[in-house]
Amino acid sequence: QVQLVESGGGLVQTGGSLRLSCAASGSIFRINAMGWYRQAPGKQRELVAAITSGDSTNYADSVKGRFTISRDNAKNTVYLQMNSLKPEDTAVYYCNANVVSPSSLNAHFYWGQGTQVTVSS
Repeated sequence: QVQLVESGGGLVQTGGSLRLSCAASGSIFRINAMGWYRQAPGKQRELVAAITSGDSTNYADSVKGRFTISRDNAKNTVYLQMNSLKPEDTAVYYCNANVVSPSSLNAHFYWGQGTQVTVSS
């Protein structure tokens, strides 16, 4: 089993910054892509940013230039630096990772429990 534990959410004013972290632990042979998703009340979960094992990144258009995703493979951790936050960024942010099992060498997707980000106007 694999656990993803997120941290770093909270309440911030418009224009402020937050840094989210997500650490993976458990039965891990290798982690392929990792990403951050968010879900606002009444809306579908959407991709915010993703990063491959080779550090290629992609972002939702709404966060380009404001958010930066990065990862530390030695720590099995992915980060999301969020700058110039807007009220529309308010959502629960979820970490996602594609993890290769050491026993089967099959890859599975795992989700974190989510962390609330609230941006006040």
